[in-house]
Amino acid sequence: MKQGSRRSSFLLSLLVGIWCAQGLAQQKIVVIHAGRMIDTAHKQVRDRISIVVQGSRISAVQDGFVSPKDAEIIDLSSATVLPGLIDCHKHLTMHLGTGSYFQDLVTENVADSAFYAAANAKATLLNGFTSVRDVGARDTVDVALKKAIERQLVIGPRIWAAGQIIGPTGGHSDSANGVAEGISSSEWSASIVDSPDQARKVVREHRRSGTDLIKIVPSGGVGSVGDDPKLQLMANDEIKAVIDTAHSLGMKVAAHAHGKAAIDNCVRLGIDSIEHGTYADQESFALMKEHGTYLVPTVYVAYSLFQTAKQHPEQLPPHIVAKIHAIEPVIQAMFTSANQAGVKIAMGTDSFGNFRGGFTPAKELTEMVRLGMMPMDALAAATVNAADLIGDSQNIGSIEPGKFADIIAVSGDPLKDITELERVGFVMKGGIVYKTNGKEVAAPALATR
Repeated sequence: MKQGSRRSSFLLSLLVGIWCAQGLAQQKIVVIHAGRMIDTAHKQVRDRISIVVQGSRISAVQDGFVSPKDAEIIDLSSATVLPGLIDCHKHLTMHLGTGSYFQDLVTENVADSAFYAAANAKATLLNGFTSVRDVGARDTVDVALKKAIERQLVIGPRIWAAGQIIGPTGGHSDSANGVAEGISSSEWSASIVDSPDQARKVVREHRRSGTDLIKIVPSGGVGSVGDDPKLQLMANDEIKAVIDTAHSLGMKVAAHAHGKAAIDNCVRLGIDSIEHGTYADQESFALMKEHGTYLVPTVYVAYSLFQTAKQHPEQLPPHIVAKIHAIEPVIQAMFTSANQAGVKIAMGTDSFGNFRGGFTPAKELTEMVRLGMMPMDALAAATVNAADLIGDSQNIGSIEPGKFADIIAVSGDPLKDITELERVGFVMKGGIVYKTNGKEVAAPALATR
């Protein structure tokens, strides 16, 4: 054994002894031998690293391969190890519908969406996404799902839940758009706001119900009936009431915004992130940099929907087809310009579990790189940047002592071929291994209460 390796082993054994003396001996010690580790916090690659895990957290990150007594060794010496990925724009209660928006609207209820959510959560975790921001769910299903995962009733990523999307009458989140008069549901109108007072009340109700953040839709959207993505549909005083109330309660606010007016006004009013940002321009980018606003661009879903709209339009509701043809080339150019301008970018997919067609959410990273982002910057967008946007950098986003042991691995080098992230072979969340050698591990004992 080389002198350096002996010294590393001695130091690690000393650390283990200290942890035991502090009463941590009852926690199992796991050491991951990482052939390469991508340190997204410092944008560097380290070779031959030992990552020590105790319980749900990382205890140490040590140069060299060390094997302390009684520790379980996970051999990833021929793999590339990196932090668990983070998706900042998820919709876990959604699913691939029948192609008829109105049929799905009236034939499924909240209970149905809960089962889709559980399946989507598991698929998301096994794809290497250990944390997500769910930015719009039916009722508070995402809050319930978050609790179920924390209680180990179901398997899934860490969730920051927004609950129901907040928006105006006739806006992107109004499910009554296009529905005949007299057909209604109390669920559809629960988060509709048309004044600052209504906005404040609904935000407070969201907080009371357990949501972690707020999602608003100040512009029209692509998947909704009858609204124009270019137009701002929430008034500035309504937007400001949401932002001020949410911030007073310690919650961040994400704004679905395609049109320039909605984007620029939201940024000026203090929004935390712009989702999509399709028609943002150089003035918008300057505002975002001035205010420290994140962009969550969701570029792959636009590409994927465009391919479907072009090749199989019958698979999409008719109201989506024309909108996606208009938006797809614009959002691609916007992303490239925003990246070049130095806007802060966090990764988000606008997907439920996998993308339409069964593709992993990591396709978003592939598309970001294709559109000009450097692979290391794309990985940062899906780890440290995403953690910063969520507001939990002390716990997630990088492989460092004290943080959750949210760790994934791939066989190749994603800095040379970003598509490696589409083939995640190892997934650990909170010190529990859910996937190894490309196969799902039998679920840990689930709670029975």
